[in-house]
Amino acid sequence: MSIATILEQLKQKNPNEEEFHQTAEEVLFYFSPVLEKHKQYQQYKIVERMLEPDRVISFRVNWVDDAGEVQVNRGYRVQMNSALGPYKGGLRFSPTVSLGEFKFLAFEQTFKNALTGIPLGAGKGGADFDPRGKSDGEVMRFCQAFMQELYRHIGNRLDVPAGDKGVGAREIGFLFGTYKKLQNQYEGVLTGKGINWGGSLMRTEATGYGLVYFAQEMLRQAGEEVSGKRCIVSGSGNVSQYCIEKLIRLGAKVVTVSDSSGFIYDEKGIDEEKLAYIKELKNEKRGRIEEYARKFGAEYTPVHQGGDSDPLWNVKAELAFPCATQNEVQEKDVQNMKSNGVFLLAEGANMPLTAEATKLIEQSDILYGPGKAANAGGVAVSGIEMMQNYIGSYWSAEEVDSRLKKIMCDIHNQCLQTAEEWGFGKNYAAGANIAGFIRVADAMIAQGVI
Repeated sequence: MSIATILEQLKQKNPNEEEFHQTAEEVLFYFSPVLEKHKQYQQYKIVERMLEPDRVISFRVNWVDDAGEVQVNRGYRVQMNSALGPYKGGLRFSPTVSLGEFKFLAFEQTFKNALTGIPLGAGKGGADFDPRGKSDGEVMRFCQAFMQELYRHIGNRLDVPAGDKGVGAREIGFLFGTYKKLQNQYEGVLTGKGINWGGSLMRTEATGYGLVYFAQEMLRQAGEEVSGKRCIVSGSGNVSQYCIEKLIRLGAKVVTVSDSSGFIYDEKGIDEEKLAYIKELKNEKRGRIEEYARKFGAEYTPVHQGGDSDPLWNVKAELAFPCATQNEVQEKDVQNMKSNGVFLLAEGANMPLTAEATKLIEQSDILYGPGKAANAGGVAVSGIEMMQNYIGSYWSAEEVDSRLKKIMCDIHNQCLQTAEEWGFGKNYAAGANIAGFIRVADAMIAQGVI
């Protein structure tokens, strides 16, 4: 069956799931030569099986708010593929989530996890719950209600969720405590736990640091280095914060940061002191990035509603790191970045480029690090946390950071070598998708039609 036919069937079976359709089209675009050479992948219908989750779990979440009113939300867990290990992927709490979004994220996670070399399957989940503006008590009661259903479907050798958008250390703590109470046992069923109760050092920093480590390898391949480069970064959450931190420490100059209300442009550059303020503002006060502009005299631009571009991506720079959310970079934004001197873009968010933007950047001479490779540092250290939980021993920050660097370097080399092997030159997206696919596909064939 042709790739075009598979995609058409996918859209018919999964209507109104545009993000899932988008990622499938982007990934499957590279598989034709692989399927042509390895007929067994077609014989065993590997692509069709990868696109269909092992199972999709949807459930009601009832909880009581501070006013004593009963609230009803919907929870999800998409267990996508377990060919390489237990399902692994984050939980996302956001009022806008949908089943299609979780399928897209879980499908991307399949290839990302495969690239790490750690025995991890892929899953994703969460709920249409908004933790913003909620008291700690309300968040706790929601997490307890959510876990009262989810606990039936997870386990440290079955499915190990982590945090994601809207799910940080507070939420992981409440979720873990509830799981422990329900199961009456202490096991590493969640990653992103507190350091003193089963977490790993460097987990918080992992995605942002890993993103920069991957970009650093891309630059080395091109005869360049991070030091002295002018950078634009979107978002102001965990990934953005630690991407900025590592860039600063490597001698780069970061001039932008954003949130859902708008972005700031700081011509002088964000330094360690300013970054500390961003962390306090976003992690503790849960304030808006506009407050940074008032404190440090930076230029603030409110969120750009509609249109075909975002002014954040029209700032002069050499390196770009979209770290906010999916489809935040449009085709016009790629054109603007190229005009303003950007020659490398590495994705900190999952699928931050629209389909049109992705096509354009791959046709340009901008070095492009796709998210499934560039932002794999988070799941890599989640895997390292699982290892530590299994053996009951914990490693130093230096040891974990060393392992993270090696994993990101290995992913970079794997992408580059695979792309060249299959005739895609230095196309990192091709290399990442094909390398991840072959690893999962071979495991699926070895395990039979199940």
